[in-house]
Amino acid sequence: MTQPARKIEWLVWAGLCLIVLTVMLVFLTALIRFRAGHGKPLPVYGDVAAFTLTNQNGRAVGLADLKGHVWVADIIFARCAGPCPRMTRQMEEIQRALPPASSARLISLTTDPAFDTPSVLKNYAERFKADPERWSFLTGPPQKIHELAVDSLKLTALEKPAKERESEADLFIHSTIFVLVDKQARLRGVYETSGEGIDPQQVKNQILAAIRKLEREP
Repeated sequence: MTQPARKIEWLVWAGLCLIVLTVMLVFLTALIRFRAGHGKPLPVYGDVAAFTLTNQNGRAVGLADLKGHVWVADIIFARCAGPCPRMTRQMEEIQRALPPASSARLISLTTDPAFDTPSVLKNYAERFKADPERWSFLTGPPQKIHELAVDSLKLTALEKPAKERESEADLFIHSTIFVLVDKQARLRGVYETSGEGIDPQQVKNQILAAIRKLEREP
């Protein structure tokens, strides 16, 4: 074989090796990403019991409306002068970050149903650019809210004693966490939104990653 022919043969084999190595690298990278996204399943903390409440548009919303959807929930009230506006802004950021293809839903329960009528909640929702097709603000009978918030979602909501109130709007002590529910109506995640050492951006990213993982589940 002549020298030019050997050189061409060597270049062909080198090119084939490079292609094979590139394919292997792409495969390994995809495998790593797949395993990162399909790692250990999120724990199951319990089942969400059936409920029916009323959203900001006066429409009944129940567990049946959320079956087949991953959803994030919190508890706030419109008159809140404490953590509620910050929590609702954080929920707004999650709404904005969700891809259009995601069917995830957002649920904000009120702990102040006597004041938070659907019209009050609608005005509150509009302040935070809530998409009513994705994000529901729910009110209803106090006992029904308590059953969903405390018994099913493990949220806390207590009326603050009058003598301990620092202002007219300082009415309730409630959780500052977001909880994550899967398509089978099972509680799968609990995320503190504030406190020492907590990075809200990191919390948002964790919730979004968990939503993606749960949306891949059957």
